[in-house]
Amino acid sequence: MTGQPEHVVIVGAGLGGLRTAQQLRSAGLQGRISIVGAETHLPYDRPPLSKQVLTGEWEPERTALAGTDTFEELGVRAHLGNPAVALRPGHRDHELELADGAALHADAVVVATGLVARELPGQPAQVHTLRTLDDALALRGALDSARTLLVVGAGFIGAEVASSARTRGTAVTAVEALEAPSVRALGPRLGPLAARLITESGVELHTGATITRFVESPDSADGVEVELADGRRLAADVAVVGIGGVPRLEWLADTGLDTARGIACGPTGRVHGLDGVWAVGDVAAWDDPVSGARHRHEHWTSAGDQAAVVARDVLGAPPPPATVPYCWSDQFGLKIQIIGRPELAEDVVALHGAGLDNGGPVRGTVVGYVAGDRLVAVAGFGAARYVARYRPLVGAGAPLGEVRATAEALG
Repeated sequence: MTGQPEHVVIVGAGLGGLRTAQQLRSAGLQGRISIVGAETHLPYDRPPLSKQVLTGEWEPERTALAGTDTFEELGVRAHLGNPAVALRPGHRDHELELADGAALHADAVVVATGLVARELPGQPAQVHTLRTLDDALALRGALDSARTLLVVGAGFIGAEVASSARTRGTAVTAVEALEAPSVRALGPRLGPLAARLITESGVELHTGATITRFVESPDSADGVEVELADGRRLAADVAVVGIGGVPRLEWLADTGLDTARGIACGPTGRVHGLDGVWAVGDVAAWDDPVSGARHRHEHWTSAGDQAAVVARDVLGAPPPPATVPYCWSDQFGLKIQIIGRPELAEDVVALHGAGLDNGGPVRGTVVGYVAGDRLVAVAGFGAARYVARYRPLVGAGAPLGEVRATAEALG
């Protein structure tokens, strides 16, 4: 493809798809843009689903990221509630087939279809997941009459659901297969701190606990009961499984791409093996120049950051300035924030607070993640005023001596 594309089709009407359309226009695209979405809803914000929507503080319309006027202003044609079912790549023309049999032709395609909630084997229909707005409303309705909730998975989503349920006055039991919650996000040193936040907030937490089956018995007729690997059984009025998601890529099966772990892309989002196709957001496994491997960023801010890179690459424009990865989780009255890449760290150092000490307060704890002598990430628990000060140090890969000096100056 040379010059500007005449028609860009964005497959996925969530945050990543919307931001890509906005960035394309901002970068100067003159051609047509179409957005294809599986859901009937206009683009909406997902973080509030497990929090403000679930507690009832927000009604669905407050999650909206765009209205029909937004698409009109951007010159975007939307195909909502009509998911893509196949992509037929061509040399200069790609054909996208939709569920209703219609076909869209484009010289540039951006894949932003996101994830579907992962389920457990044999998961009954009455067990909830939380990925979409409709999921959140269904779970909220179920909690209206529930006294007890079973949360399977104590990562960020599971913990946020548990927090919202506790706000509603519901008794919560959480089951986590790993030895501590949120280990994949926070690492093994900080996972126990996340566990303390959960248990100190009144949740019954079972870690290192694997569910072997859902139990059908008279005792669980009006609720859900599970059996753990050690033989224990747990029951609740309502259950929700929050164990991550699976990239929504089955519609690419005939392209020959290996989509088992996301779509393999170059460092600007170009899909390996398909000219004129890019990918952003949860489905995109971009080449990582830091680690030499591929990495999927499943975070809110990453979708926007990647959209800016892809939009400029589609137009052949210089890339935007590099950004520092950031994610957060609001749970049990405080905000957990992560700046940078904890998975690159070799060690963790305490910067503020006493959470890493024996029984020290969780709130106010800030730690640095270090590789060699360089700062690669910072995480904080209810310490936003400190965490923000470390962003430039993370971006610069500051030496540990400078990081400690900053911590001392901040007090």
